[in-house]
Amino acid sequence: MALTAAAVSVRPSSSTLKLPAFSAQTRLLVIAPHPDDETIANGVLIQRVRAAGGEVKLVLLTAGENNPWPQRWLERRLWIGAADRQRWGQRRHIELRQALQQLAVPSAALQTLEWPDMGVTDVLLHSGSRAVEELAAAIRAFCPNIVAMPSMDDRHPDHGSAYVLTRLALASLSDAPLQLAYLIHGHSAHERFVDMIGTPEQSATKLQALNAHHSQMALSGSRMRRLAGRVERYTQVLPASPTPRDALPWRPPAWLRPLLRLSVVDRSSVQTWPWSRAPLQRDGEGRYRLELPDAAAGGPRFARLACALPSLWIFDRWGWCEI
Repeated sequence: MALTAAAVSVRPSSSTLKLPAFSAQTRLLVIAPHPDDETIANGVLIQRVRAAGGEVKLVLLTAGENNPWPQRWLERRLWIGAADRQRWGQRRHIELRQALQQLAVPSAALQTLEWPDMGVTDVLLHSGSRAVEELAAAIRAFCPNIVAMPSMDDRHPDHGSAYVLTRLALASLSDAPLQLAYLIHGHSAHERFVDMIGTPEQSATKLQALNAHHSQMALSGSRMRRLAGRVERYTQVLPASPTPRDALPWRPPAWLRPLLRLSVVDRSSVQTWPWSRAPLQRDGEGRYRLELPDAAAGGPRFARLACALPSLWIFDRWGWCEI
């Protein structure tokens, strides 16, 4: 599934990351946790692949149904029940199809997994290998040579967990495609990236696709346009980390540790502990190291730190890291 390497219309960083030339043989798979992620972060990339004659498939993880404030505003209601959320998800699904039409992506190219909005992390931690295999089956059915997925640095929990699920799913493939990570919420520390620059016409089409997401533009139009107006930036994801992390990046204060939960996932298992019971060793520099057997089949392994207390703040404080 390899593509011939060549330059495309991009703006590389000082540490150049080159993408393959897009052609009729390009098969781009976009993993989107919610409707509108495909446009905000990938609208130009999708158009460039389609303009070159390539195929695009979108795997939508959730319907974006757990989005109460715009729904309260547009429907003039305070209480949002299960049926209301389902109806809202259906509305967002229709909007997504309209956005894909603007981007020249046929409706048949959309596959929905119907996982719960704001629940992708729970799907990963509680369904484990079943969720990984469901996503892997979607990937195998399309045989992509490029996969665009959310970044692990994205602080929206659905996005960070989507990255982990995608990496675990891709690890089961014998011929791994080019893997690109996009970030919407937060900041990336990666030094190697490539910026996808849109022509004025492509930027205008991207805005039209964004406007198709009427429900999201009602209360957050300015923020949505600002996010979509940024240059689409991608970092390359290596199939396996060449230098696995030997220590966790977190040093939580002592008073907070009783409230923390540490989870570790790989292709074959999911483990979660209270911080005090996790298999941790502290080194002479105050860093915490996990004492675990080697990852199953040599595949990727990830750790997540989270607070057990519920919060109105939806974004992750610590998120995921690869270990």
